[in-house]
Amino acid sequence: MEIYTYPSEKAEAKITSVVNRSLEFKEKDLVSVTQIIENVKKNGDNALIKFINRFDSPDLTINSIRVGEDEFKNAEKEVDEKFIFSLDCAIKQIKSFHQQQVPKSWIDTKRSGTFLGQLVNPVDAAGIYVPGGKEGMTPLVSSVIMGGVPAVIAGVNNIAITTPPKKDGTISPHLLVAANKIGIKKVYKAGSAWAIAALAHGTETIDRVDVIVGPGNIYVTLAKKIVSETVGIDMIAGPSEILIIADKRANPDFIASDLLSQAEHDPLASAILVTDSEDLAKKVASAVNTQVSSLCRKEIANESLKKYGAIIVVPNILTGLELANRIAPEHLEIITKNPFEHIGAIRNAGAVFLGDYTPEPVGDYIAGPNHVLPTAGTARFASSLSVDNFIKKTSLLHYSKEAFQREADHIIRLAAAEGLDGHANSIKIRLSHLSARESQGSSEKT
Repeated sequence: MEIYTYPSEKAEAKITSVVNRSLEFKEKDLVSVTQIIENVKKNGDNALIKFINRFDSPDLTINSIRVGEDEFKNAEKEVDEKFIFSLDCAIKQIKSFHQQQVPKSWIDTKRSGTFLGQLVNPVDAAGIYVPGGKEGMTPLVSSVIMGGVPAVIAGVNNIAITTPPKKDGTISPHLLVAANKIGIKKVYKAGSAWAIAALAHGTETIDRVDVIVGPGNIYVTLAKKIVSETVGIDMIAGPSEILIIADKRANPDFIASDLLSQAEHDPLASAILVTDSEDLAKKVASAVNTQVSSLCRKEIANESLKKYGAIIVVPNILTGLELANRIAPEHLEIITKNPFEHIGAIRNAGAVFLGDYTPEPVGDYIAGPNHVLPTAGTARFASSLSVDNFIKKTSLLHYSKEAFQREADHIIRLAAAEGLDGHANSIKIRLSHLSARESQGSSEKT
C-alpha cells in the first residue's frame, strides 16, 4: 500500500478519488435491467421463470419456485449443531439491539382544544433480497438475519425472501435454517433484477411488497434504484469501505487484516488507514503485503488497494477524525489508546468500531447493530438499516371549535402570503358559519 503525507497535493488527490468514486455501470446495463423489470411487470410468472431457467436453474418450474415445508425440514438436518448454536447467538443479539429501535405511537394534548399525535404502523409487506446461490458463491446467512430481524420486530406480517437458486434448484440449507429461525416462511428461488421486479410489481406467485431491502450485485442495485419510485428501498449500496484511525501503539497485523477484510470484497472497495505514526504506517504497509498473498481473493484485494487503498500520515489524530468526517466511511475503526475520547468528534460514519478487539467482522455477524450501512459518503445524511425502514408514521390532528377559532387568523395570513386563496377560504367559510350560528343564537335568546 502506498503511504501519503497529509496535507499534500498527492494525498488530497487520493482522498478526492475515494470520495468521488461511485457505482460503475454502463448505459447498456441500465437499459437491460429496465427491460427485465418491464417484462416481469407485464408478463408476471411467465417472464420470471424464463429468467430463472436461463440464468440460474434450467429445470426449475413455477410450481417449485417457493421453498416447501419439506425443504425447510431437510435443511435442519443438513447443518451442524455448532452452526445452529452460533446462529442462535447472532439472532438473539441482533434482536436485542433492534428491539431498542421500536418507536411508539404518541398523543399530545398540551395545547387547549387540540388532540395531536402520531400513529406508528408497520408496512403491510416487505421483501428481503439475499445474494448467493450459484456454485462458488457464498450463501449470505447474515443478510437473512440483518434484513429479516428488523422487519419481524417492526411487526410486518408478510415478509418474503428472494434468493437465486443453485443450478439444481436448491437453496443453501444455512439460508433456510436462518429464515426459519426468525419466522420467515416465504422464501422464493429467484435472484437478480427479475426478483426485484417481482417483489416491486408482484406476479401470480410472488406478492407485491411495500419495501425491498438487502444487498446485491450491480443488476440488483440498478433494479432497486429503478423500482424505488414504486416501493421503498433501504439504500443504493455502493462498494464496501473501511477507514481506520490508529496511533503508534496499534498492532499493525490487526490493522492490515481489517483493511484486507474489506479490500477483498470488490475492486471498487476502499480501505484506508489514517495514522499519526510514520513507523506504524510502514509496518502496516509491510503487513498488508505479507497477508494479501494468502487470500483466496488476492487479485481483487490488490486491485482494490491499488485504486482506492491508502495509508495517510496526519499531524495528529484530530486531523484524522476531520478526514474521516469528510470521507464518511461505511465502517470506521478507531484503534487508539483511548478510542472512547474521540466519539464526540465523529459525525459521519455508518458504524464505528472502538478498540483493538472490535474489528469490522464483529459487526457483520454477531454484535447486534445492522451491517447494512450507508456507503460512498452517504453516511453524511443516511443511516443503517433499522426497524424504521419497515414502519410508517401517520400524523393525527383534531381541533375543537375553540382551538380552531383561536388559530384561524394565523392560518389565513400564512395562506395569503403564499397566494393560496382556496386554503384561506377553507378557514374563512368555517368562521362565517360559526359567526352566523352565534348571531342566530343571540337573536333566539333575545
